[in-house]
Amino acid sequence: MNDNPLLSAGGLPKYDEILPEHVIPAVDTMVAEVESDLSRIEKDLRAPSWDAVIEELNTMEDRFDQVWSPVGHLNAVRNEPALREAYLAAQPKIVALSLKMGQSKKIYEKGMAIMRGPEWTVLDEGQKRALEQRKLGAELSGIALEGEKRERFNKLSEDLSQLATKFNNNVLDATKEFKLVLKDKAEVEGLTDSIKEMLAHSYARENAPAKPDPANGPWLLTLDAPVYLAFMQFGAHRGLREKLYRAFVSRASSGDKDNTPLMESILNLRKEKAGLLGYNSYAEVSLATKMARDPGEVNALLEELLTASYEPAKKELAEVAAFANAGGHAGPLAHWDVSYWSKRLEEKKFGYTDDELRPYFSLEKVLDGLFSVTERLFGVTVRAADGEARTWNKDVRFFKISDGSGKHIASFFLDAYSRPENKRGGAWMNGIRGRRVWKGGERLPVATLVCNFTPPVGEKPSLLTFGEVTTMFHEFGHGLQHMLTKIGYSDVAGIGGVEWDAVELASQFMENWCYHKATLLGMAKHYKTGETLPVETYEKMYAARSYHAGMMMLRQISFAMTDMSLHTSDKPDIKAIEKAVAERTALIPPLPENRFLCSFSHIFAGGYAAGYYSYKWAEVLSADAFSAFEEAGLEDAEALSQTGARFRDTVLALGGSRHPSEVFKAFRGREPSPKALLRHNGLLTV
Repeated sequence: MNDNPLLSAGGLPKYDEILPEHVIPAVDTMVAEVESDLSRIEKDLRAPSWDAVIEELNTMEDRFDQVWSPVGHLNAVRNEPALREAYLAAQPKIVALSLKMGQSKKIYEKGMAIMRGPEWTVLDEGQKRALEQRKLGAELSGIALEGEKRERFNKLSEDLSQLATKFNNNVLDATKEFKLVLKDKAEVEGLTDSIKEMLAHSYARENAPAKPDPANGPWLLTLDAPVYLAFMQFGAHRGLREKLYRAFVSRASSGDKDNTPLMESILNLRKEKAGLLGYNSYAEVSLATKMARDPGEVNALLEELLTASYEPAKKELAEVAAFANAGGHAGPLAHWDVSYWSKRLEEKKFGYTDDELRPYFSLEKVLDGLFSVTERLFGVTVRAADGEARTWNKDVRFFKISDGSGKHIASFFLDAYSRPENKRGGAWMNGIRGRRVWKGGERLPVATLVCNFTPPVGEKPSLLTFGEVTTMFHEFGHGLQHMLTKIGYSDVAGIGGVEWDAVELASQFMENWCYHKATLLGMAKHYKTGETLPVETYEKMYAARSYHAGMMMLRQISFAMTDMSLHTSDKPDIKAIEKAVAERTALIPPLPENRFLCSFSHIFAGGYAAGYYSYKWAEVLSADAFSAFEEAGLEDAEALSQTGARFRDTVLALGGSRHPSEVFKAFRGREPSPKALLRHNGLLTV
């Protein structure tokens, strides 16, 4: 068994060696080891202490992560049938082990003994918070339940885990299932050269050995997010836009991939689980680990944002409709018209197109700009270290971060390119290793940043849309919080232990630098000529920042309100809730066949159940944090460096070692206010 790469101790995962057949043997070995360690810690007769209990648990949990973390990661970035099968087969064992770890009465009692004992007074605030988080975690894992109630709780946990995986697989499969080959040039009218290139390569990949021919086709239309969004914004063929829109909003809502029964089961099981834990709703369970105190506080923020954005959004839509009518569109706008005509109006208003910007944003130059602003603000250096770590794909890159003295403090992988055949869509950051300092040594943090950008083609580098540039900055913000932590306790280092609705603070904060003149012009270099993006274009981009902020805000509010209603209702009627929220937030009534929730993985298969509001909550925090830099002076290098050092020492360094409201106040000197967010979005009424 020593040759199983998932079981090799120390160092980074051997991603290039891990095969589906390694998963079950490694999981079985790890489960046996962890159960044995858990039993040993439970039976330890020494007086409970941080070293005898928490450090021992951390070592045990490291073993768990060493095996399961790479499997979960590969399931997202190299999802092939055999691996998916192995992942599904291992999942019940993982859930059962997680519950056993979370529901150990003896461990819970040892933790309580530390909290009540003499050592409590000498522990630092990070250690205290780690213990408090463990206590809450145990309580939410059903520690207080006995007999049949505990059995039922564990069954619910396992069922929910499997339902989430099935929900995700249905969305992935339904998305992959839709394919539309276009052969007529009239069908791709309006599409930019880069979009036609993407669709031609898409076709060639599916029809090897065909060679991509962007100018003459064929082109393949799919529901993959980059393809869908591009066609909805640029495809002049209205009939195809309608076909694509209807397919997109009804994904995973029919046949053997219908997620409707899964959604109902998930909501009912969550409600039952909440009841067993003594909560009135699943929303209360979710908010027990959030910065927001209760559903009322969440709804108050959503109502405030709804009030600020509804009338502006109505005006924005009316302006698009008038522009479309003047441009030859007859009658009112349908859902599949809004993005298209919004984009045409944006181009007319601001005088540039996404495709004109793309050549200025090669991934290499964007990374240079990102690393440069990181160095200026936080005093750290990023350097390429390709070849120093094993990767899961030849295009994956590896980097190392050093502090001001040149000392290596963290590393990260970057998996930048789209691989629709086996890689999940979207973008995310995961911790591969968290920072840990203990008597036996120090472990440096390692992150992985995953995006889905267009790969390089021939001599042409990967060229990003401006939206993708902000995505890169966003994910790196998560990475910075994971990597620049100064806390050495696993539970609360980096993003560990950070309340979910505050965890987007650092990521959304970093997006603001994409609009910072010196940062943007420093990285916007034409990939062929090397010339810098014209200043006038930057001014237009800055002006376009708040374009249709009202409509975008409404869309996010509708998702958040739907999510909160589904998880606070006694007997959630999915259709009735969707309808009630749409009546308040939708400017165009949804289509009868709109089944968007069937593909809403965030809340049914991700970590955002009764937490989708977190994006807006954290946006309030991040906009307010960035306004501290605005107040210091965005062109004052010294002031930026000082404010950046304060941000690093609080938001990035403290991780989950203090409550996020305390961390925010330590940086900002006061409670957060939504004013900066509304101002950045042009929605602040004076």
